[in-house]
Amino acid sequence: MPRPQQRASLSPVNIQVDWRRIRRMAGRAAVVAAAIPLTAGATVMAADKIRGQRYPLNKKFPTAEPKSVGIDGNEAIVFTYGADLYDSMIEAIEAAEHTVFLESYIWKGDATGERFKQALSAAARRGVQVYVIYDGFANLVVPQAFYTFPPQVQVLRFPALRAGLLTLNLRRSGRDHRKILVVDDEVAFVGGYNIGEEYATKWRDTHLRLEGPAAWELRNAFVDFWNRWRTGKHPVLQDKGAEHWQPGLRAARNSPSDLVFPIRGIYLDAIDRATSHIYITQAYFIPDRDILDSLLEAAARGVDVRVLVPERSNHSLADWLARGRYTKLLRGGVRIMLYEGAMVHAKTATIDGRWATVGTANIDRLSLTGNYEINLEIVDADLARTLEDVFRMDESNCHELTFEDWRSRSFLTKIGERVLEPLEPLL
Repeated sequence: MPRPQQRASLSPVNIQVDWRRIRRMAGRAAVVAAAIPLTAGATVMAADKIRGQRYPLNKKFPTAEPKSVGIDGNEAIVFTYGADLYDSMIEAIEAAEHTVFLESYIWKGDATGERFKQALSAAARRGVQVYVIYDGFANLVVPQAFYTFPPQVQVLRFPALRAGLLTLNLRRSGRDHRKILVVDDEVAFVGGYNIGEEYATKWRDTHLRLEGPAAWELRNAFVDFWNRWRTGKHPVLQDKGAEHWQPGLRAARNSPSDLVFPIRGIYLDAIDRATSHIYITQAYFIPDRDILDSLLEAAARGVDVRVLVPERSNHSLADWLARGRYTKLLRGGVRIMLYEGAMVHAKTATIDGRWATVGTANIDRLSLTGNYEINLEIVDADLARTLEDVFRMDESNCHELTFEDWRSRSFLTKIGERVLEPLEPLL
């Protein structure tokens, strides 16, 4: 009589050993999955650095003379060339009688940076109250001695490392990406320009100078940030209320520590209102799903949507991640203009010749839901018209990327875009 077939059984010990093996295998797979895009990203940046040395972004580009526009009792001047802007900023500092507030994400220790340092120091020595904020992380390569000022100058270094930074705690991981100068509560500057020799002549950027009651918007932004992040050695700045309400000119301020990000909201609201045209200029353009869908919906209803970005920026990884949006944008009727031979760093937009924004925020995750940023939202036909003239000037230095051109890119380029896609949350 045949013996019944015996069934194999797994003991609890054997099951435990199997789960441990599965966990090890899953861990190794996760490490490999993370390593592939990270390695690819490092390779892209290394290759781009070599390419940048061979083909630097220093081609001459068109610029416009500073143009003055009146906005509801204020004078606004649009700057498109760094050397012109720096001259105006230094002139304002040298004319200061009471206070100077300067905040900059990057402040290089070169000749241009030294020029600002000397102007601020001289103002402090003649009795002007001078307050300075700079981002510690963005300036790690600058010798710390450069930021040694006369004792009269109050300096706040936004710390490079804060508790919670390494765990990506959103409230504690944002950088101070703002660029603000306010003099005597009457003259104020904001825009994309950092402080440095390279930005003076080699980068195309946009900055706005305000003179009048609207300077309060930028003064208030500086004061709030200073009082929020000052230490015991820093004095409290007086928080003055606004004597004039100007609903057509407001500052939108992103504040990660408070989980407040209004700049994204002003873009979504303005795009939703568009009926004629949308002109956007960005250094790094990686829109999230909502902004991407809003632009596509605008194009679908007949709005002329154009996005102007550098053909090759100073951050190659951002370029690769931005290209992940190009297929949807181009297929959906959005026109993409590629700026040639130089870095365009402006963060501006105009809609329907009525609405405009100028500021420090890029349309990417870091700016819209990560860093401290500030953008002016302005509803004024004259300023919008001026910025549209600037946009057309920049278009003269562009070539348009067509959908046919984009579809014909190499297979390896398409693979690279897919491999690098997981790195998108970092930017």
